[in-house]
Amino acid sequence: MHDPAFKYQPAQPIPMSDRQWPGRTITHSPLWCSTDLRDGNQALANPMDIPTKRAFFELLVKTGFKQIEVAFPSASQTDFDFVRQLITGQAIPEDVTIEVITQAREHLIRRTFEALQGARRAIIHLYNPTAPVWRALVYQKSRAEMIRMAVEATRLCRACAQQQPETEWVFQYSPETFSATELDFSLDICHAVMEAWQPTPGQQMILNLPATVELSTPNRYADQIEWMHRHLRERESIILSVHPHNDRGTGVAAAELALLAGAERVEGCLFGNGERTGNVDLVTLALNLYTQGIAPGLDFSDIDRVRDAVERFTRLPVHPRHPYAGELVYTAFSGSHQDAIKKGFAAQTADTFWQVPYLPLDPKDVGRSYEAVIVVNSQSGKGGIAWVLEQQYGYQLPRDLQMDFAGKVQTVTDDTGQAQTADEILRLFESSYLSAHPDMTLAEGAPSWFESGELRICLQIAGQPQQLTGQGDGPLHALMDALNRHFGTQVHIRNYHEHALTTGEDAEAVAYITVSGNCQRPSFGVGRHRDIVTASWQAVLKAFAGLVLPKMIETI
Repeated sequence: MHDPAFKYQPAQPIPMSDRQWPGRTITHSPLWCSTDLRDGNQALANPMDIPTKRAFFELLVKTGFKQIEVAFPSASQTDFDFVRQLITGQAIPEDVTIEVITQAREHLIRRTFEALQGARRAIIHLYNPTAPVWRALVYQKSRAEMIRMAVEATRLCRACAQQQPETEWVFQYSPETFSATELDFSLDICHAVMEAWQPTPGQQMILNLPATVELSTPNRYADQIEWMHRHLRERESIILSVHPHNDRGTGVAAAELALLAGAERVEGCLFGNGERTGNVDLVTLALNLYTQGIAPGLDFSDIDRVRDAVERFTRLPVHPRHPYAGELVYTAFSGSHQDAIKKGFAAQTADTFWQVPYLPLDPKDVGRSYEAVIVVNSQSGKGGIAWVLEQQYGYQLPRDLQMDFAGKVQTVTDDTGQAQTADEILRLFESSYLSAHPDMTLAEGAPSWFESGELRICLQIAGQPQQLTGQGDGPLHALMDALNRHFGTQVHIRNYHEHALTTGEDAEAVAYITVSGNCQRPSFGVGRHRDIVTASWQAVLKAFAGLVLPKMIETI
């Protein structure tokens, strides 16, 4: 087989024997910058129009982003007009800073500052590529020439900013292809830009070090970030930012390791939209922090609303298995998983850390109900089915009844090949165990009497009223004695459970009965009534009739 791997040059290790990031732990959230309206937008086959961008901007603000890259004003009239609309329409909250991006070209820089006239506060984001391939093939410039380009553009940005003193300016520089650039050159060009802009600890500038193309494993990117973090002069005057892409599918990991390595700020997009395989996914990154006990400062408490809005704005679907936001990400079909989840929820208390198997995050924290946590199909087991009935309808099935009902559900799912909804499971449960047996019911309106261990009760058997008597140490056992006497059987109660189903003046109780006898398989019945004795009798009649029906019909 032809193997073209020889075409690709492996990334070289970073010469750093005393790296610190592997031993660190993330303790706080980074500064977040959404690039959905610029980087994400340019990756769309059909870019967003101004009303869509405005709605997206409002979503980002509501989610909690304080820095939002809104446009490339010199790239299109739409982007220019959108920036003007935000500023003149006073649509930017006081605590939100807009960011715009420009290449290191004079006419583009001047056009960008024109778009920002009247802004209260703005980040001007300047970039130029720095990697050898770009220098040689795209720009055909030497290292010195690329540094001169960046420095001249920075000086022009500084001059333009001084001409618009009503705006509070924050300068950001990106050596655009940092991930593929020699570290010594990255450091040289960043130092040259810093010298041209002259940041201070009180007026910091942002150095953004992007993995413009993700070329190797995340640990190497972390090494690159730590190397820069440790070698930058006047580090206190710099906010170190990263902008990871996802070409190798490890953008989130690269961002997390970069934070360990000294980065303080992350640029990315909701759900990872962006060129090629996308930018780092800020939803996943933020909620990863959340599951480690770190408040991310972004509000994803209604993740479905955010997902639906972004899908509408971008016309791109979010995968159903997307971490945290996918429709199926909190759903278990496997029987063993469902059983573990059920037991985890039963053990979970309000004053303990979240520890539910297979659920690293409480679905309610992102606005999901527990209804979809367990979905019953042919792979499901008794635990998942019992969970659905308990969570949705309050039934707490005993173990033997769980096992019996699981077999009935399995038959249905095998026959249909479809998952069963909670309502479908309830209907099957009620018809199997709760609905009165047509050939044996309590006679409506007929009094029953139990005193001193003796029971007198009227039943409707095969359509005819029948008076039965029995004895026992309680109404339930007396009823069993009456039934055994009447039908000549030797059936006994094997298991009995009861609990309150609802609360309040009209509260109902539910009783679960398992009966067996004459070496037959056990039979199950469930009763539900405001009076627990009546509920227990209903359950006994259902279970008894299911066990002795053939003999009962012969007797009658």
